[in-house]
Amino acid sequence: MTMTRLLVVDDEPSIQHAFARAFRDTAIQLDQAGSAAQAVQLLAETSPDAVVLDVHLPDASGLETYHRLRKLDARVPVIMVTGHGTTDLAIQAISEGAFEYLLKPLDLHVLREVIDRAIRASRLMRVPATLPEVDPTSVSGDTLIGRCPPMQEVYKSIGRVARQDVTVLIRGESGTGKELVARAIYQHSKRADKPFMAINCAAIPDSLLESELFGHERGAFTGADHKHIGRFEQCHGGTIFLDEIGEMSPMTQAKILRLIQEQCFERVGGTSTIKTDVRLISATNADLEAMSDDGRFRKDLYFRLNVFSILLPPLRERGSDLRLLIEHYLRQLGNDLGKPDPQIDESALLLLEAYSWPGNVRELQSVLKQSLLQANGSVLLPDFLPDSVRSGIAGPREDLPLANGTTGTDWDAFVGGRIALGSENLYAESLELMERELLVRVLRHTEGNQVQAARILGITRGSLRNKIRSLNIEIARSIWSENDQPEL
Repeated sequence: MTMTRLLVVDDEPSIQHAFARAFRDTAIQLDQAGSAAQAVQLLAETSPDAVVLDVHLPDASGLETYHRLRKLDARVPVIMVTGHGTTDLAIQAISEGAFEYLLKPLDLHVLREVIDRAIRASRLMRVPATLPEVDPTSVSGDTLIGRCPPMQEVYKSIGRVARQDVTVLIRGESGTGKELVARAIYQHSKRADKPFMAINCAAIPDSLLESELFGHERGAFTGADHKHIGRFEQCHGGTIFLDEIGEMSPMTQAKILRLIQEQCFERVGGTSTIKTDVRLISATNADLEAMSDDGRFRKDLYFRLNVFSILLPPLRERGSDLRLLIEHYLRQLGNDLGKPDPQIDESALLLLEAYSWPGNVRELQSVLKQSLLQANGSVLLPDFLPDSVRSGIAGPREDLPLANGTTGTDWDAFVGGRIALGSENLYAESLELMERELLVRVLRHTEGNQVQAARILGITRGSLRNKIRSLNIEIARSIWSENDQPEL
């Protein structure tokens, strides 16, 4: 795998030493520069995934270094650092495309979080989202795999629209690869040398999404103690991908509509009109036509978003593509996990083909990764597959009865069993199981009422919907997850 590189530009030896110590035992390769000239040279030589830049350097002032770095490669996220309270300077940098700014003294936890976000953003822009005819056997990058007729139409659609500066609406079930299609459009567009930002509208509370997208002025609401530059202002000249577009509030929908029509907006709490130039790609797994018919989504916004539409087929309708995907992800995951060239037993392959894949390609990747971690040889056998895949349905759990008649996981047995099977991802597995049980219990209590459930959980309805989809929880006559047998 390619080494992740971070360039830190600061002329203070104590800061350089602190960074070296903080990232000594991580997978990040640290490069350091003490001047603007050295920073420009290292950026050209090393192509870092992200840059941490102090605004005061001995051979440059203000935004000069930032502008020189951005001229070399506008896709590299730059995190501005200031120790002299010059937040106006940092805010100006953000409005011109800088990723984030931090104040000294730096909080290590916050710093790591911002750097992680910057590296993920960098990957979206720089890791190729290739079409299948481009090096299909490569284990690097992200490749759209498939030869079935619906996928051939997807490739043709990407080719038709990529270089046309119009809005695109990508449709499909969760896990079908909508963000990958958005990245392929971006990387084949005329804006490929400009920033790309992806925002999941369902993952951000309604009260914060408008500020995240459009920014806010100081004092716009309680807690707004400084001006915030939104993504549409920050991504000027680039491309923004809005996933789960159907989760936006009516107010945010109205501002998105104006932005598409006029390429301008106001920050929350502001009166000044801000001009921007962004291309908008959106995605949804919801029926926007039905939502617009019953008033949950603006019809005029739907028409603006749906200038060009791409429909991604679910995995269960892609026929022989499943085998191609399995071969590809086994090579890729085997390389990542240190198990080169893994093979799959034919009986295991037949089980995978018989499964319905409600989580689509994302679920397939998860199942193959779990199975490779379970495997104790180079051949993936049926015994290594999850119970749900082996049974072809949501498998039963070994649960204990509780006082109220529901069931609960025997955590001693679960943890002991996962350790015995050699799990190397027990923390994430346990959190997912706990989260699934919590949501199922609360939804049973509210008899499927998601508004009540979200209030009890203390999260937004959009976040709850997103979790219900990602955890494969079904809401019908009873509430159950893929790990439960339906209780009708």
